[in-house]
Amino acid sequence: MTNRYAVILAAGQGTRMKSKLYKVLHPVCGKPMVEHVVDQISTLHIEKTVTIIGHGAELVKSHLEGKSDFALQAEQLGTAHAVMQSEDVLGDLEGTTLVVCGDTPLIKGETMEALVQHHEGQGAKATILTGHTESPDGYGRIIRNQDGLVERIVEHKDASEEERSVKEINTGTYCFDNKALFDALKKVSNDNVQGEYYLPDVIEILQSEGEIVSAYQTSDFDETLGVNDRVALSQAEITMKKRINEFHMRNGVTIKDPNNTYIDADVTIGRDTVILPGTVLQGSTSIGEDAMIGPNSEVKDCQIGDRTVLKQSVAHDSSIGADVQIGPFAHIRPASTIEDEVKIGNFVEIKKATFGKASKASHLSYIGDAEVGRDVNIGCGSITVNYDGKNKHLTKIEDGVFVGCNSNLVAPVSVGKGAYIAAGSTITEDVPGESLSIARARQVNKENYVQNLNHKK
Repeated sequence: MTNRYAVILAAGQGTRMKSKLYKVLHPVCGKPMVEHVVDQISTLHIEKTVTIIGHGAELVKSHLEGKSDFALQAEQLGTAHAVMQSEDVLGDLEGTTLVVCGDTPLIKGETMEALVQHHEGQGAKATILTGHTESPDGYGRIIRNQDGLVERIVEHKDASEEERSVKEINTGTYCFDNKALFDALKKVSNDNVQGEYYLPDVIEILQSEGEIVSAYQTSDFDETLGVNDRVALSQAEITMKKRINEFHMRNGVTIKDPNNTYIDADVTIGRDTVILPGTVLQGSTSIGEDAMIGPNSEVKDCQIGDRTVLKQSVAHDSSIGADVQIGPFAHIRPASTIEDEVKIGNFVEIKKATFGKASKASHLSYIGDAEVGRDVNIGCGSITVNYDGKNKHLTKIEDGVFVGCNSNLVAPVSVGKGAYIAAGSTITEDVPGESLSIARARQVNKENYVQNLNHKK
C-alpha cells in the first residue's frame, strides 16, 4: 500500500472569530476543532501527520501532543507557504499526502479515506474534495472535462454565468502525490493582490504540466464547513451535536429530546441508559448501562456506574458507582468518590469526599474533605466543618455511624464505627466506636417568660 501522510493547516489566528482564543482551538462539542480533524485523520493509517502551527503555537501543540508532528509557519503568507513548512519532514518521501484545514471539524475519516482511495485509483497527481450545494455563491466552481477529470477551478468572482450555474464546489481539502506537491510548491508565485502563496495554484501548475487532476465529491456537504466566525461555529456545533446524539441512539441509548441534549465528542454511554432533556454531558464522562441522567443535569469528567440515577444535579471530576441515587438538586464537586448503592438526596453537596457503599445523605447536607464509611446515615442539615479560615481538615466517619439531624462535625475529627451522634450536636472531639455523643447545651424552659415580657412593654 502507498505510504500516506497528512498536513493540517492550523497556523491562522482567525480574526473574524473576534476572540482571544486562536481559531482552531475553539471547541465544537467539547473538543478543539483541530483535534477533531487530527482524530479523524488518525483512522486512515497515516504514516506521518504534520500540523502547521503559527498563532498560538504552544497551545495548539499542547492539545495535539503525541498525535502529530509540527512545523512552524512564523509568518502567514498563504496556504501554499503553510504546506511548504512541512518540507523538512515530508519533502523527500514517496506517497500520498492529504492536506486538510484545521477549521473543518465536521470532516469524517471515512470521507477522507474515500478521497485517498479515489486519488490513488485514478493515478492522479492531485485530487480535490468537492461538495454539491444549491447555494454555491462565494465558492470556487469545479469545471470537469468530458472524462470527468478536473479541467479547472474557477473562483466565483471570475466565473461566467454558465460557470456560476455549476453546483460542485471546492471544499479546500486536497490529496496530492507527495513528490509532485513539493515540486509544484516551489513554482507557486505570490503575484496577486494579497501577495500570498495559494495552494490552489498547485492545481493549475500540475494541469499545465499535463498531469491528471481528479475530484471526489462528498455526499454530505455539511462536513465540508469551514469555521471562520461564531455563526459558522454554532452551525458546526449543531451538526456535530446531531451526529453524536444519533451515534449514541443507534448504539442503544435512549435520548428523549435530542434537540435539547448536549453530549461532548468523547463521552461514552452504555446500552439502555436514558438521557432526559436539558442534560449536558461533557469531557471524558463515561456512563454505564441502564442508568438515567437528567432532566436538566450537568456531568463533566465523571465515571458513572450501571443503573445509577442522577436527576436535576451537577457532578464534576468524580467517580460514581452503580445503583446510586443522586438528586434532585445535588452537587457532586471534584475529587469525590461515591461507591455503590449510595443515596445523595436533594440539596446535598459533596466535595473531595469518599462515600462508602450504601451510605446516605438524603437532604440538606454538606460533606467536604471527608471519608465516609459504609452504611452511614447522615441526617438532614448535617455538615462537616472543614475550613478554619486558612486550611482544610479531614473528617472521618467509620462504618455504620448514625449522624443525627443538624449536627456539625468540626474537623479534624473522627467518629468511630457504629457510633451515634445526637441531633443538634456540634462535635469537636473524636467519638469512640459504639458510643452516643451528645454535644449541645441542656434545654432550659423559662415559664411565664412571654407574659412577663409583655407586661414590661
